[in-house]
Amino acid sequence: MTSLSLSPLSKFTLFACVSALLTGCGSPGNPISGDGLPNPAPIVTQNWGDLPAGRNWGSTAGIDIDPNDGHIWAYERCGAGTFGGGTPINCDTNPVDPIFKFDRNTGAVLANFGGGVMMTPHGIHAAADGSVWVTDFATNSDGTKGQQVHKFSADGDLLMSLGTAGSAGSGPNQFNQPNDVIVGPDGSIYVSDGHNGQGMTSDQAMIDGRAEGSTARIIKFSPEGRRIKEWGSIGVRHGEFRTPHAMEFDSQGRLWVADRGNHRLEIFDQDGNYLESRYMFGRISGLFITADDMVYAIDSESSPTGHVGWRNGVRIGPLNEDRIVGFIQPFERDNRVYQGTAGEGIAVDADGNVYAAEGPNSLSQAGGAFTKYSVR
Repeated sequence: MTSLSLSPLSKFTLFACVSALLTGCGSPGNPISGDGLPNPAPIVTQNWGDLPAGRNWGSTAGIDIDPNDGHIWAYERCGAGTFGGGTPINCDTNPVDPIFKFDRNTGAVLANFGGGVMMTPHGIHAAADGSVWVTDFATNSDGTKGQQVHKFSADGDLLMSLGTAGSAGSGPNQFNQPNDVIVGPDGSIYVSDGHNGQGMTSDQAMIDGRAEGSTARIIKFSPEGRRIKEWGSIGVRHGEFRTPHAMEFDSQGRLWVADRGNHRLEIFDQDGNYLESRYMFGRISGLFITADDMVYAIDSESSPTGHVGWRNGVRIGPLNEDRIVGFIQPFERDNRVYQGTAGEGIAVDADGNVYAAEGPNSLSQAGGAFTKYSVR
């Protein structure tokens, strides 16, 4: 008799499916509060990952899994608890190495580089060819850094930079707050650009934002960095965004975009044609799709004055349904009554352990830039 061996992720997927069948094809628990939903990674390790001596953790929003060896790529903002232009501490004024590779089992530092290149890292992507991509979100005071996307080798060599250093805009070689970057199945490069839209909560505010040059778009480049096309602007229709904060490709080659200000996930083909949406994952800052087609989305921004009642945390659901079957609870925070606070970036390793990148909202409560949620 042959025994059946399942990975932790597959076991959770099987459990979710059985739970759905037992409840009449609906999910147990409450997807808004997370009450009654299973937590597949309940063991919490705060302040995860080693930090070089003499440094303090800054905030972050980016974390990813190396597709070749399964270890963790991430960054921290050079000790800055907040981010963006005008902050006294940033990766320009404190040019330590912001990019880390951690051993996923021990948290030991395997690589650390990138000092002196950036102002405010925001998105990170570990590509199949071994390269590491990072977006630089803000402009430094001298106008010589920021508003770029950088490609590094795994050893820290700078291989390519997209955009014009220190120059925000919507011109042919400009970004305006690049949030995230990802490499597609064919090697094409996708950048999600524009952070301001999430605060535009009326039609007039969106009209004014577009007139002032604020962006909310996806820009596609060839593998060599040649600009091919872009789509999207500030708005609420499909194909429009209010802060396209993070991106991920699924096993079908579709591009998922975390449209944070519109509280949804938008799904496109590789040419930018809209396909469908998901609405049950909260006010999403980051997402990760596992090999067995489970979507993990982290909500760091739902608050008593923005997306009232929705609890921060990690919502988990099957790829082809808008349904929540698992939930990882946030840290508590006094001024986010009932809603808590969670990180902005998320990654899931092959064993089902979940890693969160803690942003400004959760850094203090988490006690460090990274939190590991382990399976039992």
